Formats: sequence, structure tokens, C-alpha cells
Amino acid sequence: MGIRFVLLVNKQGQTRLAQYYAEHLTLDERRALEGEIVRKCLARTEQQCSFVEHRNYKIVYRRYASLFFLVGVDNDENELAILEFIHLFVETMDRHFGNVCELDIMFHLEKAHFMLEEMVMNGCIVETSKSNILMPIQLMDKAS
Repeated sequence: MGIRFVLLVNKQGQTRLAQYYAEHLTLDERRALEGEIVRKCLARTEQQCSFVEHRNYKIVYRRYASLFFLVGVDNDENELAILEFIHLFVETMDRHFGNVCELDIMFHLEKAHFMLEEMVMNGCIVETSKSNILMPIQLMDKAS
């Protein structure tokens, strides 16, 4: 399958974006899972690696400014490829928003979700071109 979920969390542990793929969890189960993962990742130091095993997931995370990008994947997924995916997601948002920050995601959550949906379909990375990812968003911006 590949990617199970993508979370964007601030330094205080508040979830700013959450996208799940083929995970049939109730809202309470998702909240509990997010809480456990966020506590585990935020407690780690910068000297520790960016991979954590939790339940039946491998969590790959990276911090950019005040945001943590957490991706839950299957145990056989390539961690370095997921780190590249996280970096691509950040670069794509940077290109659109200009040095993306937490407020950009809060005020333009639908655009952040749309970028993620252009990149990942059913847990598989389908698009890696920043131009192709941003083209539909730019067309929507022109139309409005």
C-alpha cells in the first residue's frame, strides 16, 4: 500500500492537517493515534533519527520551522523516499505560498489538501512535478 496517513502538526502538538488513506478508523481512534504519535515524535531530540516505529506503522517525520510533517507508512516502505516526499511537499507549498508557515496552512487548508491529493492517490505517490501539482490550483486562483 505505502502511505497510510499524513499529519502536519505544530510544536504544541496541535494537528493542522490530517489525511488518511485506506485507514478505517473512527474519529476517536484517529485522535488517540495522532496523540500517541505526536507525543512520541515531539519528545525526540534533533540528534535522533527521523524514523519511529509505532504499532504496525513506521513513522517518518521532519521538522520545518514550527511545523512537523509526519507520514505513517507500511513497515517495508523506503524511509528515505518518504523523507524526499516530505521535502517535495514543503517545496511545493513554498512555491505557492512563498516560504510556507503554519498560518498559510490554517488559512488555506483546502489548498494544502488539494496539493496533497495531487501528489498522493490511495496511499501511493503519483505526482512529483511541482508544476503539475500547482497547475490546477493556479487555474482555480485565476478563475476566482
